Amino acid sequence: MTLNTVVSSGAAPAPIPAAPAAAGTRVREFLAFKLGPEEYGIDILRVQEIRSYEEPARIANAPPFMKGVVNLRGVIVPIVDMRVKFNLDAVVYDSFTVVIVLNIGSRVVGMVVDAVSDVITLEPEQLRPVPAFNSIVASDHLLAIGALQERMLILVDIEKLMTSAEMGLVEPGLH
Repeated sequence: MTLNTVVSSGAAPAPIPAAPAAAGTRVREFLAFKLGPEEYGIDILRVQEIRSYEEPARIANAPPFMKGVVNLRGVIVPIVDMRVKFNLDAVVYDSFTVVIVLNIGSRVVGMVVDAVSDVITLEPEQLRPVPAFNSIVASDHLLAIGALQERMLILVDIEKLMTSAEMGLVEPGLH
């Protein structure tokens, strides 16, 4: 196993592509955000912008985690509440609640999170394999655990998660 490969619960190794960096190092930058008590991270290159939460227009018969859509400068953006998707106990909308607008393939998608904390740069040696366990997030949607001094960041393969069949946001073959 190379340093830029993570094994997720018995599945084939999932490569962690490195962002271009100086002197051949393979650092990655992740946007850190909170969902309940846990801190997650997604590839910063997938993030278009961060917006304050506004109530989206509901869509009939949408799953509970699909909050609706918003008009973002002429683009209709589906909004997914990750707190509902991950079955968190209390979903509270407050001044810290934000929408992270993502570019996933040719689609723009918004995801509601409790708060955004910062952008974290991780070296390959700071990435740990995801242990095998039952989780609300499928293990193949997790890249690694980012180990910092006093923090752990659950690194999510946001493209794989948002394009999964259960999310229903992108038709197969279009991402």
